[in-house]
This record gives sequence, C-alpha cells and structure tokens, in this order.
Amino acid sequence: MGEFVTAALAFPTVILTILLAAVVLFWVLAAFGVDFDGGVELAYGLGGVPAGVLVSLLVPVAWFGCLSASVLLDGYDVVILAGSLVVGYLVARVAVMPLRRLYPTFAPASRGDFVGRVCVIRTGTVTAHFGQAEVTAADGSSAIVQVRQAGQDDLTAGVTALIFDYDQDGEFFWVAPIPTYPSREH
Repeated sequence: MGEFVTAALAFPTVILTILLAAVVLFWVLAAFGVDFDGGVELAYGLGGVPAGVLVSLLVPVAWFGCLSASVLLDGYDVVILAGSLVVGYLVARVAVMPLRRLYPTFAPASRGDFVGRVCVIRTGTVTAHFGQAEVTAADGSSAIVQVRQAGQDDLTAGVTALIFDYDQDGEFFWVAPIPTYPSREH
C-alpha cells in the first residue's frame, strides 16, 4: 500500500491525483444537491455532454494511465503525463459518443417560432400601433408579445388570433382574427 501512495503522490501522477480528488469532491457535492451547471461548451469532439461528466471520464483514465506508466517506466515524466492525458482524451471521446443521446440539445427559441401559432389578446384592443397577446411556444412555455393588426377587426382581450408574420424592424407580430363558424345542429 505504501508503494501505491508513493506512486500516486510522486510527479507526474500527483498532478492527476489532485484532479482526481477534485472529481471525487465534485460528485460528493453533487450527491448533496450542489448544482454545478455552468454551461461550459466543450470542443474537439468532446461536446454534447456536461463538462462534469466529461472530466469524470477523462481524469480517472488519465490518472490510472499515468500511475501505471510511472511505476513501469522511470525517467520519462513529461512524456508519461502527456501520454496519459492523450489516452484519457481518447477514451473520453469514445465514451462521449453514446452519452450524447442522454443529453439532447435544443435550438434556442426564436421569435419566428411563434409565426403560425394561435395567441390570446391580452390588451383591451389591438390596432396598427398597439397591442399585446399571450402565445404558447412548442415547449409549453408562454410569452407576452407585442402584436399589431392591419385591419379594423374587433381584437379585444380574450379573443384568439393567428400570428401570421413578424416585423423585425418594429419587433412585433402581425395578427388576424380566427374566423368562427356557427355550429350546425341536427
């Protein structure tokens, strides 16, 4: 056991031992509900999963490789450290591929997503210069948006309307009333 601790605390493995301790601390804190969602974007084939998951894959593999190589080889410290980091990267890159399905990414919502959706007027009236409506996005969230109409339709609070265009210069949506048809009763 003494040789193991000595090897783990000797250069170059000590660098990765410190990182491994940080990974363990990360998961202990995460188990107690500490949220580390920093939104770090990763590149070089490692994106698509949270950074904490990626580092938790890369560091233990690199640490084990560095520990093993430093016990077997003597005097190649920098090469061992670099090689173990490369091996950790390659293993993490392969492991990330199937994990990406567990962390789907969604395109950010844009104003154009509301075009073609039904909205509910929230102001007393909608004119060519004023109006607001509530619209529900595809993900179920709702937003209050600025709306305008070209005609003289009776668009008042509570009336449903169709968003048919977005004016980028004015940053508002064009709406039109949804026609209602009398029901036929037999």
